[in-house]
Amino acid sequence: MDVETGDREIRIALGVLEELAGYHLRRASTVFGNDFSRAMGGTGIRQVLFGILSVVAANPGINQGTAGRALGIQRANMVSLINELVDAGLIDRRTAEEDRRAFALTITPAGSDALAAGSKRIRKHEQRLLSDLSAEERRMLIDLLQRIEAKED
Repeated sequence: MDVETGDREIRIALGVLEELAGYHLRRASTVFGNDFSRAMGGTGIRQVLFGILSVVAANPGINQGTAGRALGIQRANMVSLINELVDAGLIDRRTAEEDRRAFALTITPAGSDALAAGSKRIRKHEQRLLSDLSAEERRMLIDLLQRIEAKED
């Protein structure tokens, strides 16, 4: 790995880390997260909020708990995130007709606008970060990541 030391770059061996997929996934995730934050700067939309907007837009009326499970968000965290989106006028939350103890979520027109604008910014961000990969390699990367995600307990 090349590391800047102020006046020059030096090559640092990572030892066993060089062959650990988890290490490289974490580093790549950090790069994506930091660039996502820059791409979405000024919008108030964080990765987790964008994910919720996307799932709710794709599944109108989805149960709040089901949306949280789909995104790997713990129930207690999901409540405050949905409150944030409701307060911002991006999501509408109503009592679910099929289960009066649950909430059904729909995206508002403002939420749809935020999702569309965010999607445009995020596509540019991903294009920039993945510019060294062919379209086939991008599809393969997503497929491989989804196979790892499927192992979540």
